[in-house]
Amino acid sequence: MSKMTTYLLCLIAAMSTVRSIRAEDGYRLWLRFDLIENEEQRNSYLDQLPQIMLTGDDPVLQTAGKELSRGLTGLLGKNIHVVPAAADQSGILAGIIGASPLIDGALSPSDAGQIQLEGFLLLQRNDQLIIAGKDARGVLYGAFRLLRILQERQPLDQLHLVENPRVKLRLLNHWDNLDRTVERGYAGFSIWNWHQLPEYIDPQYTDYARANASIGINGTVVTNVNANSLIFRTDYLEKAAALANVFRPYGIKLYLTARFSSPIELGGLETADPLDPGVQQWWKDKVDEIYRHIPDFGGFLVKANSEGQPGPQQYDRNHADGANMLADAVAPHGGIVMWRAFVYSNEEPVDRAKQANNEFVPLDGKFRDNVLIQVKNGPIDFQPREPIHPLFGAMPQTPLMMEFQITKEYLGQGTHLVGLAKMYEEVLQTDTHVKGKGSTVAKVIDGSLEGHQLSGMAGVSNIGTARNWTGNLFAQADWYAYGRLAWDPYMDADRIFEEWATMTFTHDKKALSVITKMLAGSHETCVRYMTPLGLHHIMGAGHHYGPGPWVSKMPRADWTSVYYHKADEKGLGFDRTASGSNALEQYHPDLAEQYADPDKIPLKFLLWFHHVPWDHPLSTGRNLWNELCHQYHQGAAEVTQMKEDWQSIKEFIDEERFQQVKMHLDIQEKEAKWWRDACLSYFQTFSKMPIPAELEQPAHDLEYYESLRYPYSPGIRPRW
Repeated sequence: MSKMTTYLLCLIAAMSTVRSIRAEDGYRLWLRFDLIENEEQRNSYLDQLPQIMLTGDDPVLQTAGKELSRGLTGLLGKNIHVVPAAADQSGILAGIIGASPLIDGALSPSDAGQIQLEGFLLLQRNDQLIIAGKDARGVLYGAFRLLRILQERQPLDQLHLVENPRVKLRLLNHWDNLDRTVERGYAGFSIWNWHQLPEYIDPQYTDYARANASIGINGTVVTNVNANSLIFRTDYLEKAAALANVFRPYGIKLYLTARFSSPIELGGLETADPLDPGVQQWWKDKVDEIYRHIPDFGGFLVKANSEGQPGPQQYDRNHADGANMLADAVAPHGGIVMWRAFVYSNEEPVDRAKQANNEFVPLDGKFRDNVLIQVKNGPIDFQPREPIHPLFGAMPQTPLMMEFQITKEYLGQGTHLVGLAKMYEEVLQTDTHVKGKGSTVAKVIDGSLEGHQLSGMAGVSNIGTARNWTGNLFAQADWYAYGRLAWDPYMDADRIFEEWATMTFTHDKKALSVITKMLAGSHETCVRYMTPLGLHHIMGAGHHYGPGPWVSKMPRADWTSVYYHKADEKGLGFDRTASGSNALEQYHPDLAEQYADPDKIPLKFLLWFHHVPWDHPLSTGRNLWNELCHQYHQGAAEVTQMKEDWQSIKEFIDEERFQQVKMHLDIQEKEAKWWRDACLSYFQTFSKMPIPAELEQPAHDLEYYESLRYPYSPGIRPRW
């Protein structure tokens, strides 16, 4: 006998034709519930999806009913009404599952037993289609899953689908400031209008919640990791509570970033020492106040002792001391603390890639049960390609959550088409070897490798006030893909691209094939024309826009490009083997062994771990210099091919969105050639070798590329 509680939506009949015409400006994202044009298919769905019978008064369950009514009405061309169920058909089943007259025994104990929290069952049986969940969120996710099935024109016959989220906490991290600027934001200003909150609730807040719920995101951090103590002032908490009220019916919890020095800046204390009783009490009182405003507040995200942010190390305390103090404050309310592992000291390290491990591994097992360590996918800083962060698998007693960047700080910012799902997939499927073969990063972050109950994934948002949300239309695919992989980090990236393209653009097979191909190859293309063969952090200083391998004059060495590529007359690359910084020792020996030999390491990581002579022969049959030249040229040529591919499907795309993408591809082609020519011109000064004659030569000399200035780069104040 099962003791679980199950919410149900039973779908039964439909009526009255409606028509909806919308401008195709990208605002609707992948939630385009337009009429299914094939009348036979539409009628087939109607036969299986009549009226919606909704039971229960949970706000999230009510949202599921509204979303189903809205989506099915658009797709099927009939007004689908939500009909209240009789009192004896509560839809809340306990004990022996399947005994309710509402579903005529359709839900068996076996079916019910497969459903976990936030998971759902879609079942077509006995002329009924059932959405069942162990909680209301599960029903909501099941409702959106059903709509996706119809959007993709998949059959409903014999539908029997169980899906459970693999990761418990699936969050967006907004790097949004209270003045509405967005750090690394390439789609306009912040959508959170703190000035008009809490009185004015922008409808976009609801549309934001809808989009996130449709891909299983269940939490959002609405403030920047470079935090501002003002967010904890009572008037700002009232504003945050207004947002939480919008998110709640969509199953989304609100989180805030905590500035570690808030007891001083807001509370008037003389210290923020985490072991000081007065500081501990201040945080407990502040947390109590937050929960009075937001009863389901999720907890804190913290950036401390990194890039000038205050933290416990100022008081000779460690990260565990700081995290545990905050964790103790939120624990009575069920809250959590996400403590970022992106740290590097004020003193210049031997190798910045090693510092997070050096600081966190000794603290394994010393964090409270409601603390997660939030780790970037790689050890430097969201580069176009990085090896996995060595922390994954190195802290078996501590739950680690993934931090991916959705906004393209180092990947073309708001102009380049780069399908990030391929990068995410590469990271998640990498084998750490820490518990034998098959110990993938995905198993680390979903908790299954070490049996952690608490698990999480965070994505740095790319959302702004741009009408299409993300500025670049194809950047919507990154938001979508992040959500799908946070739900299931084992998903295939190509499948995600196809889903997004189908719901966003068209059902034509030729066009879908082209769009999926563009997305699937675009990440590798970007790496080729920006940072091939393991190069990294060679972008322009400060804004990170465009190439800047020559950057050498910054306040600290590890902010420069020359620190990372180490180009000289002998060769190129950062030696992280035993003869260099020995960062390799931080990985499991089996993984380190794969990377230790420059002749055996995958070429994509060659220059990350090795300083290689310019004339060193590679497995491609070329020496390092010639391979570098060919990689840069291939990347630029592939962008030109993407432009041609997009042009080939013009007839299947509405004019407005076709032109949006076309203009951005024009920019990407120009900038890919700029990257190619600028980087090769610079590195050639060290190699002293010619660019192969069969390849296009740089359009300008190195002095020209070094002279370029971009005062209008996002996030940079113009200086004339």
